[in-house]
Amino acid sequence: MQQQGYGNYSYSYIYGQDHYRKRRYITTSPKEIKHLGIAAALVIGIGYSMFLYYFGFGFWSSLAAALFAVFMTASFLIHEIAHKVMAQKAGLWAEFRLTTWGAILTFASVFLPFKMIAPGAMMIGGQLSNAKDMLKISIAGVITNMVLAVTFLGLTLTVPVTAFTLAFAFLAYINSFMALFNLIPFGILDGYKIFSLNKKVWAAAFIPALMLTIVTFFLI
Repeated sequence: MQQQGYGNYSYSYIYGQDHYRKRRYITTSPKEIKHLGIAAALVIGIGYSMFLYYFGFGFWSSLAAALFAVFMTASFLIHEIAHKVMAQKAGLWAEFRLTTWGAILTFASVFLPFKMIAPGAMMIGGQLSNAKDMLKISIAGVITNMVLAVTFLGLTLTVPVTAFTLAFAFLAYINSFMALFNLIPFGILDGYKIFSLNKKVWAAAFIPALMLTIVTFFLI
């Protein structure tokens, strides 16, 4: 299988924003909701085209592709929101924003064999009081993808074999790959921050992410 760029999730820090007190509730804005809505529409398009590209057209495969697209988009949103929740709990400003080239490339890849999901990123601003909060923010997205991967793997192994089983297996692989990709200790990826802060935590996340990716790859 040709590797796709669907693990290219990231978030960025913007310094100089107002510092918020730690709180239990999560805030958003009309602008963030708009950007998330556009990003979700782009990811749905990629998910639908990706499934049909690999597994062909047909009545059941089209329905499975729709299911796959919805849950893949949910995986994308949950990953981003996990960063947001942990950042705002730490007292930081955090909102999702589209990026021009990311959105353009994501839209173009809907129609291309090579898929790239990078419509935007969670922008985070403020000052962290300790490294522990940064570690929580950085690893939050990875953990959500691993939990989703295990969930979809469980569905793959328990539901009757149909086109939907294939969709669940592919979702398990996608989430596993997302977690593994983001754990690469390089550049703006989560893995670089996690590795720099705590190598033991990085290894504890990287090893199961790698194992999940291998297992789910062979399922599809």
